[in-house]
Amino acid sequence: MSIQDVSPCVKCYIMEVQPNETLTNLKAESDTLKTKLEDERAKLHDVELHQVAEKVDGLGQFIMKTRRTLKGHGNKVLCMDWCKDKRRIVSSSQVSVWIIVTFSEEHAVTMPCTWVMACAYAPSGCAVACGGLDNKCSVYPLSLDKNENLAAKKKSVAMHTNYLSACSFTNSDMQILTSSGDGTCALWDVESGQLLQSFHGHAADVLCLDLAPSETGNTFVSGGCDKKANVWDMRSGQCIQSFETHESDINSVRYYPSGDAFASGSDDATCRLYDLRADREVAIYSKESIIFGASSVDFSLSGRLLFGGYNDYTINVWDVLKGTRVSILFGHENRVSTLRLSPDGTAFCSGSWDHTLRVRWAALIGIHIFGTRGTVV
Repeated sequence: MSIQDVSPCVKCYIMEVQPNETLTNLKAESDTLKTKLEDERAKLHDVELHQVAEKVDGLGQFIMKTRRTLKGHGNKVLCMDWCKDKRRIVSSSQVSVWIIVTFSEEHAVTMPCTWVMACAYAPSGCAVACGGLDNKCSVYPLSLDKNENLAAKKKSVAMHTNYLSACSFTNSDMQILTSSGDGTCALWDVESGQLLQSFHGHAADVLCLDLAPSETGNTFVSGGCDKKANVWDMRSGQCIQSFETHESDINSVRYYPSGDAFASGSDDATCRLYDLRADREVAIYSKESIIFGASSVDFSLSGRLLFGGYNDYTINVWDVLKGTRVSILFGHENRVSTLRLSPDGTAFCSGSWDHTLRVRWAALIGIHIFGTRGTVV
């Protein structure tokens, strides 16, 4: 008997039940596949990272002092980025973007929206991008004239349906990646404003992204409120790896210098390291005394140190191999919202809700871990 032979009431019942049953079956099949995947990953989990690193020399006493405190924002600092020339910084706050040259203000741009949550320097150093609650990513070309009205030269490049959470130029000034509270990431052409590729896979707000440190730059990682960190292929738009071990929002992701791993910082008060080749989490950086979320992470030049900015106003410095904390950096008077190592590794800058940025240089006593003179590795 076919469905045409049954009464209209029975037919309606069948048509209502089948989709629900199909959805239930698909969910069950998905859970089964996830369990099998975790089992396969567990088979390869033969040793912990800290066990492999037992014979590696520990780090000496680590001291990192504040050399400059940059004051100029009248509100919470939300994001910052270094220019590749190592002399300039762009930072964003609730109402403005501030461009700093040799630690003195060069340009200040008042934005038409509050909470400028994202900013980035173009690889050439000739432009900056920023955006926030206006749902847009705007690009400002820079000039040597400090009195020039940058706002008049603004170009809107990207448009999301919710707030812009992060942005990053690719290996040229011509393309830019963005992430948004609308749950997507996107690749845009800067000149035309055309959407080149969209990335769908997060089930909630995307809060952060980081481009792979390679010349090809074909992959990037994103993290969000769905507790997932996803690795994407920029050419196909597909998610090629996904990690879901955090217990709360992922606020920051950063690739390991070699590009073979990445770290994440989360509201669950942990930072974690994921090995892309092993396709699994390999380390958790946490202590019982740390109860506040990690808002930003970055590696030293060699990847031996992991810096984590936390909501308790501190920056914790972790030994990546041994999983131990080697230092706590104080100074900020409110939550640390952003931190980035300089391109040459000689310093790093942190921004805070206390309206300031702090630039620090390192000194290490005991074990010499400098790659070149004065470089944090």
